[in-house]
Amino acid sequence: MAKLLALMVLGLVLAFLGERFVTFRQVYTPHQVHPVEPPSCHLIQGLENGSEDIDILPNGLAFISTGLKYPGMHSSAPDKPGEIFLMDLNGDDPRAWALPIRNGFDTQSFNPHGINAFTDKDHVVYLYVVNHPQGKSTVEIFRFEGDSLFHLKTITHELLSSPGEVKEVANGLSFANGITVSPDRKYIYVAAVTSHSIHVMKRHDNWTLTQEKVLNLGTLVDNLSVDPATGDIWAGCHPSGKKLLMYDPADPPGSEVLRIQRLLSPTPTVTRVYANNGSVLQGSTVAVVYNKKLLVGTLFHKTLYCDL
Repeated sequence: MAKLLALMVLGLVLAFLGERFVTFRQVYTPHQVHPVEPPSCHLIQGLENGSEDIDILPNGLAFISTGLKYPGMHSSAPDKPGEIFLMDLNGDDPRAWALPIRNGFDTQSFNPHGINAFTDKDHVVYLYVVNHPQGKSTVEIFRFEGDSLFHLKTITHELLSSPGEVKEVANGLSFANGITVSPDRKYIYVAAVTSHSIHVMKRHDNWTLTQEKVLNLGTLVDNLSVDPATGDIWAGCHPSGKKLLMYDPADPPGSEVLRIQRLLSPTPTVTRVYANNGSVLQGSTVAVVYNKKLLVGTLFHKTLYCDL
């Protein structure tokens, strides 16, 4: 019996190590980046400290979270607090500027991560921003008031830092990261970073999910966004996890943007819209579109604007 138990324990340990080895290999195995660039692209002045997440309102106002300090990751400005920038994409030469934050919010500890903009029935715009002050996790709620953000509330809840207490609606994902919803709100799209894939989940009325399909992309998929006009999925991706985690300015991480058309069909079309070896853009995390204009954000580097 003791020998049998020992063999069972050994089997479990080997299975665990095997799974970790596969994950490690997937993260650290790069794929070749062949340069791809739309006809008209340039870097946005003033956005040099990352633009980890971007959300665009239907009227073309883009909100950009900048300055994320993530454990184990390189930072371009480790002593500078994070900020929220605004861009109006309706002009021919859009510029970005930092929004002042009012109502007593502690801007010095601001470390913004994901961002989501919401417009209510009275056309008031609210921002929901994931924040990591002093290594904690909170959700900050702001009201957008023309030229500034008015801080309304900080949500601190045990569920934000205790995943074991959250109701599980899907499993078998490898580092689920970017999550978005289809325009008809019937499907949830989840980026599984270390398995290089997007999982498509059908949403039911009781908010349970069933998996419909998995699309393998061969790259580390970060944030996802949906073009509301076409339903196309746009993904910011990392060709090399090793270069991202072990930053070397002489050999920086590259960037990659994928466009997925007809994701729900039997044969989706995947197009590499942008790819760079890091000489221009490093560590792309998100790609969003508005009226044939593309914004590409990064974890700690710059922000790219392209006409499509």
